[in-house]
Amino acid sequence: MDYRKFGETYYIRLDKHDEIISSILKICKEEGINSAIFSGIGGCSRAEIQTFIPEKGEFETDEVSGMLELVSLNGNIITDDEGKLYHHTHAAFAYKENEQHCHSAGHIKSITVLYTAEIELRPVIGGTIKRKFNPETGTGLWDFKEI
Repeated sequence: MDYRKFGETYYIRLDKHDEIISSILKICKEEGINSAIFSGIGGCSRAEIQTFIPEKGEFETDEVSGMLELVSLNGNIITDDEGKLYHHTHAAFAYKENEQHCHSAGHIKSITVLYTAEIELRPVIGGTIKRKFNPETGTGLWDFKEI
């Protein structure tokens, strides 16, 4: 992994075997980024894709693997009151299976890079978006309270 900051934006290059989500969170910790948005593309080997099941209040996880084209990665980073970072990430992948073109998309738990991934990380300027737990959905939501 390597990254650079130009202006207020971080440009991240991830390499073979790097895990995308943990790498983004690591950079946020190192750079003191409390809330941000990010996007990216790349070539990946494995992804854990989740779907939230409201009736159960939990995620179901499926795994895809092989040569996965990461055609879209979008997400955000927010912070709870104790300073813990959370991500909310969605991605779409294209791949071939049995000579058929396929796709898979959803909420992301983890993504492993096959050859490279290119991520743009844009910190929130002038404030921090906090995380507020919502008991009705069982998930964390954006909170704009003053800190």
